[in-house]
Amino acid sequence: MGFLKAKGVVYKPVDEVDLGPDSDEFYIRANVKAPRMAGLLVKVFAWFLESPIFGGILLYILKRNNLIHKLVSFAELQESPLFVPLHPHQGIVEKEVKCVDPDMSPPEKVEEAVDCIQSPEDLPKSLQLSFRCWTILDYARAYSSGETTPTMVADRFIANVRESSSRDLQMSFFINLYEDDILKQATESTLRYKRGEPISVLDGVPIAIKDEIDCLPYPTTGGTKWMHKVRQCKNDACCVNRLRSCGAIIVGKTNMHELGAGISGINPHYGAVRNPYNRSKITGGSSSGSAAVVAAGLCPVALGVDGGGSVRLPAALCGVVGFKPTFARVPHDGVLPINYTIGMVGILAATVEDALIAYAAISGDLSSNHSGSAVPKIGLPLLKSANYLSWDIKMARYGKWFDDCSDNIKACCSSAVAKLSDKYGWKTVEVTIPDIEAMRLSHYLTIGSECSGSIAGHLEKLNKAELGWDVRVGLAVYGSFHSHEYLNAQKIRNRQMQFHNKIFSMADVIVTPTVGVTAYGIEDDALKTGELDYINGAALVRYQIAGNFLGLPAVTIPVGFDKSGLPIGLQFIGKPWSESLLIHIASAVQALFMSGNKKPEVYYDMLANAKD
Repeated sequence: MGFLKAKGVVYKPVDEVDLGPDSDEFYIRANVKAPRMAGLLVKVFAWFLESPIFGGILLYILKRNNLIHKLVSFAELQESPLFVPLHPHQGIVEKEVKCVDPDMSPPEKVEEAVDCIQSPEDLPKSLQLSFRCWTILDYARAYSSGETTPTMVADRFIANVRESSSRDLQMSFFINLYEDDILKQATESTLRYKRGEPISVLDGVPIAIKDEIDCLPYPTTGGTKWMHKVRQCKNDACCVNRLRSCGAIIVGKTNMHELGAGISGINPHYGAVRNPYNRSKITGGSSSGSAAVVAAGLCPVALGVDGGGSVRLPAALCGVVGFKPTFARVPHDGVLPINYTIGMVGILAATVEDALIAYAAISGDLSSNHSGSAVPKIGLPLLKSANYLSWDIKMARYGKWFDDCSDNIKACCSSAVAKLSDKYGWKTVEVTIPDIEAMRLSHYLTIGSECSGSIAGHLEKLNKAELGWDVRVGLAVYGSFHSHEYLNAQKIRNRQMQFHNKIFSMADVIVTPTVGVTAYGIEDDALKTGELDYINGAALVRYQIAGNFLGLPAVTIPVGFDKSGLPIGLQFIGKPWSESLLIHIASAVQALFMSGNKKPEVYYDMLANAKD
């Protein structure tokens, strides 16, 4: 189809691009030209795309109309490709941190993290909370005092999950949950508390795992009906093993968007995960169930995998904390290898403190790491010290990008940034981040190519009836990407890495809304086929891409609600290896906005017998 070849953009060299607020760089909004499809319509669309006659032509038109050809495929760039977003350690001096010895065990790291946290009893008595969820430390205190036991909590957990799966609620939180295994873990934990020998504050705490992460005795489905048949789960993933070594009760595998290839959390095989704040709304994805179980109070922490905002996006829609560390900070061993330079294990938590404890447990290099990259020591932020609240934090803000969201989100997040400036004296640095839409499309091309390449051998033998229709469409598009397009995407990755490094020389973090729209409705026609909603999809991932494509750490914190009572999150993207600063910032944001927390529509009190 050479005669149809689109003309590509000729990108200026990085050094010639102005990143200041008055830059003449043009902001391109997501140019999505695709109607929402579900039910019969998405089936017909999939059939056409898979057709040997019409598929190639239709895919070419789709890529051309959505600017993939112009901004990526046929673009001219001077940069060399960057295939893996590994970051050298440049000796960043961290303030108000407790450095952790790499040889420490996960329980020892958790103990160090707890020592960094301010006790709830020390919070200002004047702070009035309309709603407070139970935290890891609440569980530990309730167990140690004998007010409840891990076995009692496990029984309550199982009963609550059964209720959430009832015909009336159909929350679809889990893909797999083995009650006997949960009770066995809880019994062992209860005995340890009776002996006065809990392993750590995580002992007996229920933690859920996204079904993209290996976790015995469960199969790893990746949200599919077939993955576990061709790839056996033989061991716990490293992150799960570290949590288990701290005594945590692993309570099952959470529901997710099939293959992580979508952002709604509507899975035609295992059900649509419903938002605890409004059951008729999506949770976002692909770590859908992990966000929902935390929001619903079933677990204070859950693990997800963040490939395109897949932790931060559902965290924002469900009103919880979502934290994605720097690429390679948490070992990826035992995670489905479907987006190996894009996806990273992340944490969904009820509070910033819970995220810190979980981060301490799972982070750290593997002794078997032979990548040649040096992962710096972990610095745990001293949250109990108030000194960080007076730091001169500089927040980079790209106004045209920041404002490219719904009116409710723009007003809420702009107000939040203003409050941070008023309360803490943090400064906003106006910048320009060029070629954001090109980065989004390059990320899509990269994650699609990696997913398609990793399962190509299985797809040839697979009965297509085992795939959701929306995923069949996605795989058809993924399979259409060529090597020259992939190479150009990696050149854009290099280009964006240089832009972001320059911005981080002017500011400590980049601040954005977490998503462009709040949770939208679950339509009945999508329940059996999945849905294609690329317009809402582009809005949901609008601020997520740099974290994954460039391997940068990022965190989202709830800062308010829209007019319908749906949560809104504010995101901070940090320099490589700046997790401690991000957690410091997240803690300060949480302190400012926690009084406005609201109880979700679907919420379970897991410590009903414990004293508040």
